[in-house]
Amino acid sequence: MKAIKPTAYARFLNALDSLDRIKPGSQLDSLEQQILDYVYRASVNQKQLLVGDVIHLEQFGSQATLHARLKNLVGKGYIELVEDRVDGRKKSVQITKKAEAHYQYLSECMNKALKP
Repeated sequence: MKAIKPTAYARFLNALDSLDRIKPGSQLDSLEQQILDYVYRASVNQKQLLVGDVIHLEQFGSQATLHARLKNLVGKGYIELVEDRVDGRKKSVQITKKAEAHYQYLSECMNKALKP
C-alpha cells in the first residue's frame, strides 16, 4: 500500500473519529447530522425554524423519517422544541448548549487540522 501524506481533511476526519470514541452514545447518524447542520445554520443566521419547516425538507427524506429524526435529536439533547406562546400548535426548533458545544468542538478540530 502506498503511503500518502495526510491532508488537513484527513486530520479533521481523525479528530472526528476520536469524538465518536469519546462519546459513543451521543453519536449522530448522517441524516441526523444533516438536519442538525440545517438547524444550526438557521440559528446562526437568526432565522426562526418551525417543526413544520423541517419536516417538509424533501431532500432529507419523508415527513415520517424527519419527524422521527427530530425526536432522536431531542432525545440525544441536541435540539429542543419550544412551543409558541401565542399559537400552541407551532413549535420552534432550537439548538441546545450541547449542540453549541458539538459545533465548537468541530471548529476546534478544523483549526487543529489546518495546522501542519
